[in-house]
Amino acid sequence: MTKPYVNINRDYWNEQAPHWVELGERLWSLAVPQWGNWNLSETDLKLLPAQMSGMDAIELGCGTGYISGWMARRGAKVTAIDVSAEQLATARRLANDYEADISFIEGNAETLPLPDATFDFAISEYGAAIWCDPDIWLREAWRVLRPGGRLVFLGNHPLTLVCSNWDGAPADFTLHRPYKAMSGADWTEVEFEPAGIEFNRTFADWISLFNEIGFSVLNYKELYAPEDAEGIRGAVPAEWSKAYPCEQVWFVGKR
Repeated sequence: MTKPYVNINRDYWNEQAPHWVELGERLWSLAVPQWGNWNLSETDLKLLPAQMSGMDAIELGCGTGYISGWMARRGAKVTAIDVSAEQLATARRLANDYEADISFIEGNAETLPLPDATFDFAISEYGAAIWCDPDIWLREAWRVLRPGGRLVFLGNHPLTLVCSNWDGAPADFTLHRPYKAMSGADWTEVEFEPAGIEFNRTFADWISLFNEIGFSVLNYKELYAPEDAEGIRGAVPAEWSKAYPCEQVWFVGKR
């Protein structure tokens, strides 16, 4: 049975899809990938393998598909899945424009319609990383990876959530939400910029979950806004994110 949050998040992203077309087009055009809310360079972050020729790769929650496009350019055979038909329509159009051979699937990253041990590399920037239950989607990622395969995922830092106002207003320098037993946030009824249902964990709970599933932590990065950043992105002010990490990246490997 499909869980209610899956339908809520699918409907939200179908509705939001037109607002992400322009950004998707810009990111597809980049020679050097950029990541997260503050457009941090792949040159510094190194989320992707430099050479992906001969690799089977999957993007979990692909949105407009630009990461899949970047991986295809590096030589990977790419599969991409997303729950939003409207986002996938943009992804397919842009893949055609760039002559990128990507297999797109409309579906939920928590129930991948794919065989065990199919991929060498998996990635999610937001997508499954925050909109799917990690107790479920991480097990699916582990299942479809080959032994020794790697997963990289980028999402909101736990500090962003605990400093987020209950009404959805931008994060500030006050601890609004409890850190203990963090599971995420329901943004569907907030006053400012209502969205979907997001998932997160405390650091200890992430580590425990990786160990339980069979992932080893290979690396971890906390992402800040650049010193010249201005404004608010993803409900996080630049000044806040210069002092505190707004995003995190986990690098894990299948044991």
